Amino acid sequence: MERDSEIANYLKRVGRMPDAEIDIAETALALAALDVPGVSLGPYREHLAMLGAAPGSRPAANAVDQAEALRWAIHDRFGYEGDALTYDDPENANLMRVIDRRKGLPVALGILYIHAGRCQGWRVAGLVFPGHFLVSVTVGRDRLVLDPFAGGRRLDAEALRALVKKIMGEGAALRPEYTASAGSRNVLLRLQNNLKSRALTAHKPQRAVEVLKSMVTIAPEEATLWHELGNVEAELGQLQGARQAFEAVVRLAPAAALREDALRQIDVLRRRLN
Repeated sequence: MERDSEIANYLKRVGRMPDAEIDIAETALALAALDVPGVSLGPYREHLAMLGAAPGSRPAANAVDQAEALRWAIHDRFGYEGDALTYDDPENANLMRVIDRRKGLPVALGILYIHAGRCQGWRVAGLVFPGHFLVSVTVGRDRLVLDPFAGGRRLDAEALRALVKKIMGEGAALRPEYTASAGSRNVLLRLQNNLKSRALTAHKPQRAVEVLKSMVTIAPEEATLWHELGNVEAELGQLQGARQAFEAVVRLAPAAALREDALRQIDVLRRRLN
């Protein structure tokens, strides 16, 4: 119970932190611990410390060197790989299980890249690229894009265009915003979104509620997440929780249409509760 209370309090603090202060790996570990009750985080923190130190043993004079040091540390030194065989296994989005199994989704492996790079003081960031998580390594004006799921393979513009077409269709084009950097909070939400989507696909709405609650804990200003939480809770008949979620939407939503929908939902819920 003490462990669980500490984790819950930590995640609430993350929700109040500026993005730049978020420890992305520690937060991912705390989110993972929500689904692995009773297991000590100590060994996982020790592993992350070793992983964060490992790239420092390699040359790092430029972006190519840093990218190679990260690739070596994560894939050669510690044996991580993308899980192409059981891609949809929820364990691929749980950092504790990813560390246990040494395989995971692109975003989970990407968090390890970001963690290891930042431990060295390097500029490593996730990207908002649609449908497949990528990371960038930047030194001065040089910027490389890496695919954590493919062993840290470097992707040039041609490879990025091909990836966009593979994910979005032959008519899709590579757009500048696809390679913009994503903040730590957005990367963590992307990690949890994998769990939420799989829960909904598997017709497990209560599980989706649990994941959405973790998401609004670390991103309490995201009105769209509160709206989704309210919808799922309303479908489950969890009327008080749904009402509270929609009330959060009314406070937070920048879009009038979203606020108006939330107000309509609150009115329906009020009648159901009376």
